[in-house]
Amino acid sequence: MLANALVVLASIALLHAAFSAYEYLSALKALGQPSAALPNSIIAEAVVSLLIFIPAIALAYPPLQDVTYRGELAKRTPDDMDARMGFMRFSARGAALFGDRS
Repeated sequence: MLANALVVLASIALLHAAFSAYEYLSALKALGQPSAALPNSIIAEAVVSLLIFIPAIALAYPPLQDVTYRGELAKRTPDDMDARMGFMRFSARGAALFGDRS
């Protein structure tokens, strides 16, 4: 719950930093000084919000699942892995399904 709140807080702070940078650069452009750098407060807000967001997003979501072949085989039994479906005989099941035809 705390991690979700930190994600929301950091997202809002990052959006605020982006909006502040846009407003600051728009004001400079209107004054005819488009080459000035951003103030340190906007840069610090963006960096702090990113430093909060990255660990919070890692804590807010469940761990990643293993997608390797080894991870998939760890979930299966030997019967699932070596079923040999090509060698199955369906005639042996016919008596159970359709009755004995002899």
